[in-house]
Amino acid sequence: MASGVGQDWLLLRGLCRESGHWGDFPSLLQSAFPGARVRCLDLPGAGTFHDKASPKRIELITESVRQRAAANGLLERPATILAMSLGGMVAWEWLQRYPDDIAGLALLNTSFAGLSPFFHRLRWQSYRRFLQILLEKDVYRRELAIIRLTSNRRESDHELAAIWANIQQQRPVTISNALRQLCAASRYRPAPYRQQTPVLLLNGKGDRIVAQECSKAIHSRWSIPLVSHPWAGHDLILDDGIWVAKCLQDWTQQLSEIT
Repeated sequence: MASGVGQDWLLLRGLCRESGHWGDFPSLLQSAFPGARVRCLDLPGAGTFHDKASPKRIELITESVRQRAAANGLLERPATILAMSLGGMVAWEWLQRYPDDIAGLALLNTSFAGLSPFFHRLRWQSYRRFLQILLEKDVYRRELAIIRLTSNRRESDHELAAIWANIQQQRPVTISNALRQLCAASRYRPAPYRQQTPVLLLNGKGDRIVAQECSKAIHSRWSIPLVSHPWAGHDLILDDGIWVAKCLQDWTQQLSEIT
């Protein structure tokens, strides 16, 4: 594999999500890369750090995440970061600040201000449902609404909503931290792509939160390879984790053939 791409994986979730929301995907990724180390990292304000205030800038979120990764011995060799949505912004900033930390990036349904307008980064069709989710008091109903907005699969909505409601009850993400993360995402302006580090873009053509034009804009600006799922929504992992793992295998194989 090129420069260690796929040997150590660090996984970053998006807005108001945490390690628990990856479900069984880390095990799936481990099976796809048997010799690799797979670890999930939480953003400040979520998961293990739900009681901490999230910074209002991606740059500060990145510093916090990196410091914890280093403290836990996860940066002893360059890592490949798999990141969704807001997590993709953190991964991108990490690459710009500490390129030696990173062997490669795989970004899922992410978007950047300056490359895409706000009504593509958060599709106007979702504004009403997004506000309803923020204001919903019942945890189960809120998580069910999130699933039905982010995923295009319907066969296990209620079972998954119960699991996610339990996560929220155990490690609640506050409205304040949700708004702080939204603020950070809206203000972030990406630095230019460092061409020496491999990057892969994955998106879902059925994404009802972030328009697929956002991934296309990143692809067009820096000629970064983009692979699109024909029907998956914003949560690519939830809709088709097997497809994501296969794309990552193909990507690392292609890189190994180049070098």
